[in-house]
Amino acid sequence: MTGTLIRTAEPAEFPAVARLTVAAYEADGQLKGETGYAEVLADVAGRAAHGEVLVAVDPATGQLLGSVTFVLPGSPYAEVSGPGEAEFRMLAVDPAAQGRRVGAALVQACVDRATGRGCTALAICVREGYAESAQQLYRRRGFIRTPELDWSPLPGVHLLALRLSLTPPA
Repeated sequence: MTGTLIRTAEPAEFPAVARLTVAAYEADGQLKGETGYAEVLADVAGRAAHGEVLVAVDPATGQLLGSVTFVLPGSPYAEVSGPGEAEFRMLAVDPAAQGRRVGAALVQACVDRATGRGCTALAICVREGYAESAQQLYRRRGFIRTPELDWSPLPGVHLLALRLSLTPPA
């Protein structure tokens, strides 16, 4: 798809994944006025303990281009996925790598993992008013707004749910 390698993050990469994730969220304006969410984003070891942290890597240079966390229902990081579904969180692309289809490759990796596990759907929540390019990516990929799953973790933070129906392999 992009010439980007997608693989599981190695523990030695967790600090770089943390920096990249926080930088991507800051660049999108999602951390303005927030208290504590940058620390949640930076806790890559915590995410890896409860899900799978994937990284997008430039195969020519080894540079980290992006990351995402793939989780199943019951994980402390699962927000809206139900039984038999999967979810991804904290999709982040290095601002310098945006426009290279890195986000699309990370989303596809999550779709592949969910499908491979026999999941019937893949969900994601996005913050209302932010991440417009990510929301466009999700819509192009076939994710559909699921307003009945919208929720607010904090006053003034409204998360919009999107869901992609999946057909497990035969």
